[in-house]
Amino acid sequence: MRCVAVRHVAFEDLGVWEAEILAHGFEVTYLDAGVDDLAGAADAELTVVLGGPVGVGDVATYPVLSEEIALIRGRLEAGRATIGVCLGAQLMAAALGAEVRPGVAEIGWAPVALTADAVAGPLRHLAEAPVLHWHGDTFALPEGATLLASTEATPHQAFEAGSGLALQFHPEVDGEAIERWLIGHSVELAARGIDVVELRGQSAAHADEAAVAGVLMIREFLRARW
Repeated sequence: MRCVAVRHVAFEDLGVWEAEILAHGFEVTYLDAGVDDLAGAADAELTVVLGGPVGVGDVATYPVLSEEIALIRGRLEAGRATIGVCLGAQLMAAALGAEVRPGVAEIGWAPVALTADAVAGPLRHLAEAPVLHWHGDTFALPEGATLLASTEATPHQAFEAGSGLALQFHPEVDGEAIERWLIGHSVELAARGIDVVELRGQSAAHADEAAVAGVLMIREFLRARW
């Protein structure tokens, strides 16, 4: 079985999910958006579209985003398992015809509120666990999708739609490797007035609990399908 991860920046990878996906019998391949041919992600058993600093509103500047939206739409129409994380979730919403727009920026560690549908599935492992939020955009809930999680600032944090799972937050992140994020997103952090020292401290405090929750979540997701 193949798992293809569509990556936008090198440090936003599968994180703590990767070892679990490999242990489940998948071969993991990364395709870098804008560099690699994304066709290889079309028929993989599992495709994960990861986060990045661009957004759906940047399609004219970064045409590869249109290619990714088409890729996700095709996979969902074919019933192929697809996970969208952060930017990937926004692209999934767009692929399903929902509006994606600027929202309230959330950067830091905090839990999400799970719906009853989420508690009945893999996201139940995230109940009250801290997850990393790092986004400035938000999306409307696609027609027919099931809402799974929210925060006060962002009502639509996660949804399920057919074979697709969209997660605005980052349950995949390895908090032990947060320094790559802090350096890679240094310009954004400065522009938003985020205290890097404080965020680093939060990451150290929450990394272990978040990693356990993220691994258990993806493990249940995989076991339910393969």
